[in-house]
Amino acid sequence: MTPTPIAVGLIFGGASGEHAVSIRSAATVAAAMRDAENASSYALHCFYIDPEGRWWGAELADAVLRQGSPARLEQLPQPLPPPGFRGLPAGALEIDVWLPVLHGPNGEDGTIQGLFTLMQVPYVGSGVLGSAVGMDKQAMKAAFAAAGLPQVPYACVSASAAAQNDDPLLDQLESQLGYPCFVKPANLGSSVGISKATDRASLQAGLKLAAALDPRLVVEQGVTARELECAVRGGGHQPLQASVLGEICFEADWYDYETKYSEGKSHTVIPALVPEAVAERCRGMAIEACEAVGAMGLSRVDFFFCEASGELWLNEINTLPGFTSQSMYPMLWAATGVALPTLVRELIEGAREWHLQVSSGGPST
Repeated sequence: MTPTPIAVGLIFGGASGEHAVSIRSAATVAAAMRDAENASSYALHCFYIDPEGRWWGAELADAVLRQGSPARLEQLPQPLPPPGFRGLPAGALEIDVWLPVLHGPNGEDGTIQGLFTLMQVPYVGSGVLGSAVGMDKQAMKAAFAAAGLPQVPYACVSASAAAQNDDPLLDQLESQLGYPCFVKPANLGSSVGISKATDRASLQAGLKLAAALDPRLVVEQGVTARELECAVRGGGHQPLQASVLGEICFEADWYDYETKYSEGKSHTVIPALVPEAVAERCRGMAIEACEAVGAMGLSRVDFFFCEASGELWLNEINTLPGFTSQSMYPMLWAATGVALPTLVRELIEGAREWHLQVSSGGPST
């Protein structure tokens, strides 16, 4: 008898500033799921979360994937339900394993992971703790510091303090970090809301911008360094594995949203042209970073490397990295010898095995 295909729920979109990036990532993952290598084993069911947080079933989800852009108002059934999660759409209760491809708040921060945990259904990626700590840059940096991992100097700022634009706060940041420095919302990714400050006026503007997006901010000292990235998979019942390194190269002043997602604005070098000793340090530190925040399944860990001094700093971890055509995570694993269809399948099977282990009384996170 032919075994019944495993029902995989691909969930994407989300009430996040990274909504459009999520659609692009989901299209890549859906293609990998429909590859001949996976099509006989898995039945793919797509679900879409619109920018207001409403959940929709396969008809709208498939349409959004085909058009490659967020749902238009005329595509949504009228009258619209209130914003936010109001229940699962048709077919969601039949899903055997969830595959979230959501970036940013309301998808990468432990919220949807909590829902799936309550449902007692396996899902790909980190659990509630790892997702939440990995998402919030203040919490993430505290976890890295507790683990003794090297980071560039930084300061944590609240949006209420930033909104006041008090001279003592600006004096403190200038004294502690100097210029240039980078102002970041603590809970956004894809460089959304990040700005470079080169003087007091641009620091004030950066704080105002970030404070409008997040109640928690991080300000980091700017360094002259190369940007290296490492992909990690496994965790839980599996050992964590680190990929070859990649380097992001760009001619812009810094790696902002436009540079990151515009064709021709940046390029990657895989494997990164660094001494093997540096590559080994990065791979080891990437695994330590995952352990520090409790991440599992898949993560991308980013570094700053100062070639002149040999210093290596941990920048951040991304517990639901992008899967677009320009995303490093799948490219790093491809260069390590793991093709995209295989990578997606192994992520799904790892999630199912971990769920079985936990439900049978094994270790949990």
